[in-house]
Amino acid sequence: MGAAAPVNPATPLADILDADIAAKLDGLDLHTVGQLLFYAPRRYAQAGVVSADELPEAGEWITIVGRITRADLIRMKRRNGQFLKVLVDDDTRVYEASFFNPRYIKNKLQPGARVMMAGKVGLYQGRVQLAHPEWAVLPDGTDPDVAAVGNSMMSELYAVEQEAREAAGDDASLDDAFDRAILPIYPATKDVQTWVIWRAIRQVLARLDAAGREAVVDALTHQQRQQRGLLTTDEAWHAMHVPDDMAQIDAARQRLRFDEAYAMQLVLAQRARLDRAETARACPHVSGGIEDALTARLPFTLTDGQTAVLGQIDDELDRSVPMNRLLQGEVGSGKTLVALLAMLRVVDNGQQCALLAPTEVLAAQHYRTIRTMLGDLGIGGELGAADVATTITLVTGSQRTAEKRQSLLDVVTGTSGIVIGTHALLQENVEFFDLGFVVVDEQHRFGVEQRDVLRAKSSGGRVPHHLVMTATPIPRTVAMTVFGDLETSVLTELPKGRQEISTSVVPMGKPAWMNRVWERAAEEVAAGRQVYVVCSRIGDETGEKAAKSGGDQRREAVALVDLYDEVVARLPQCRVGMLHGRMPADEKAAVMDEFTAGELDVLVSTTVIEVGVDVPNATVMVIIDADRFGISQLHQLRGRVGRGGLAGLCLLVTAAPEGSGAYRRLSAVAATTDGFELARLDLAERREGDVLGELQSGGSSSLRFLSLLTDADVIADARELARTVVDDGFVLDEHPGAAAIVDAVIGSRAAFLDKS
Repeated sequence: MGAAAPVNPATPLADILDADIAAKLDGLDLHTVGQLLFYAPRRYAQAGVVSADELPEAGEWITIVGRITRADLIRMKRRNGQFLKVLVDDDTRVYEASFFNPRYIKNKLQPGARVMMAGKVGLYQGRVQLAHPEWAVLPDGTDPDVAAVGNSMMSELYAVEQEAREAAGDDASLDDAFDRAILPIYPATKDVQTWVIWRAIRQVLARLDAAGREAVVDALTHQQRQQRGLLTTDEAWHAMHVPDDMAQIDAARQRLRFDEAYAMQLVLAQRARLDRAETARACPHVSGGIEDALTARLPFTLTDGQTAVLGQIDDELDRSVPMNRLLQGEVGSGKTLVALLAMLRVVDNGQQCALLAPTEVLAAQHYRTIRTMLGDLGIGGELGAADVATTITLVTGSQRTAEKRQSLLDVVTGTSGIVIGTHALLQENVEFFDLGFVVVDEQHRFGVEQRDVLRAKSSGGRVPHHLVMTATPIPRTVAMTVFGDLETSVLTELPKGRQEISTSVVPMGKPAWMNRVWERAAEEVAAGRQVYVVCSRIGDETGEKAAKSGGDQRREAVALVDLYDEVVARLPQCRVGMLHGRMPADEKAAVMDEFTAGELDVLVSTTVIEVGVDVPNATVMVIIDADRFGISQLHQLRGRVGRGGLAGLCLLVTAAPEGSGAYRRLSAVAATTDGFELARLDLAERREGDVLGELQSGGSSSLRFLSLLTDADVIADARELARTVVDDGFVLDEHPGAAAIVDAVIGSRAAFLDKS
């Protein structure tokens, strides 16, 4: 650890910290100075101020700062020896800490002492218990004779302050080292405890200070900071980790919140600029082509929303700049038809289209739906095909060898105009003759890297036009943050004839209610309708874990194999089928074909039917253990019924107690069919990191300050600034301040950018 080594936000922690500390922080995905300094305290221990933290969960590792109110030596009943039980009050609740063989510490942990403790949570009768936690007695200024003492924690804490003072040239006494009004408490684990993190942060801040203010180049100019009333990033780091008052913390959060938004928007803006610099083949309208032929055959009029979105897409396809557009909308709003008409325009211009779906069930459904929509327009080369017909090809991983070989041949020779497939389309052995348009359905199931694999399959130095579709409505803040490199179109209007879907929550513990569920299903079948029954797990493999909600210890979720038997027994007059993701592809296809053709009355399934499955005759959706599903997933499942001009019914069956959070969440889903409102509820309920990670690249989010729920103005401001600077010729490698926050916030997820 050379004292003269230069230090800046991009410096690897391994270059300036002890090897064991750097290795521990590596386990938290913290590798550079900037990444560590963006690691926010979970909360602050503030003398005399009540914490608003909720009761921690059992097994969680926590750190508390409080005052001992009672200390009792208790003789153990079943073996020799004593243990010390102390009660610690942090002005919010009382914690109970137990120490075995407390010979050394019994005289240190006395009533009145201000202490810091860290350990794994146990819960007993509503009280938080810590068994043999790490501990330290902290001086608090009330008694000058009290010196800081502790176990292994104390040596770490003293080392922090000693190193910081030496780096600053301060030879003052350490007696008041931790007599601070505010102490940061970091998200910690058993292996990486809060004082280890604080020690590392104090070392890093001291080294930055010693390197001089020029070591931290700010991502914003003085004018940009002044316009927004923001600190420098360096000032924000100091205020966040070594605060003197809460006002400093608030100011620090304001700056670091903007930095997070700005980092992501810089990445997206630069990606969009790179995309605009590429070339696609212009695809103008071809009079008398297959697009016109399908439009003339439609037995209904497009909605105003579909017409408007098609206008946006047509304008972009008409140019040689690649289209990059997000199409989102309500379940059943007609996105597939919009995408098909756009694909036909590209086919009319002699190029191929690829439709990428996340599951084989959905890919097969798209194949059947598009074949049905096109009729003789989709059987090019076959007897009875229309003059302008094209060929549709399905490519999946489970196709038989001969079938797949023929499919790949049709793709590479250009015989197929529309290619529909799963992740199998991303494989190296899939080559296109002339790929001009890529449609990705349910983009949140794919990462940006996978999206780029298909883009790279185009020929002639051109890239294909690109349309991303999602049937899960996305709040504006998420769309700006995750899909900021795409233009956005929204479909909210449902086609004429679509009926409202009524939704009810059904308590599983009420037999009369459950009986009525199956009666309603039987009534619909008797009227010639069909029914979905969905549950959360299959239950047919050895040792399968039950679906749990939040790690709770509730009963196992109902298994598909058991549910199928129950449905058969409850509805003896019905033809019942079973569908789940581990069935062979041909069996899955056969079951869906039977249900689609009306040869099955009831389909008992897992969530493989969540998206895209379209059976107009299905009118009832029964979701068992509905509390085990997310809000957006419930909305997607509900959207499988009411699609054929017939009223839909969705029954959310749950064992969750009435009045519980899970029950209230289901009631909120039942109260509205507005997908955008449900998306906001979903965002409010879930960790935003989960949302971002799932939508962006499959990893966890680094967001620590920015709220996608409440910070729309910050995100919009950062987006506008990022687009402005990037359009002015911004290159990330030439701006160390911006590069530092991109690395700290996004890390390796920005690697796909060409920064040179």
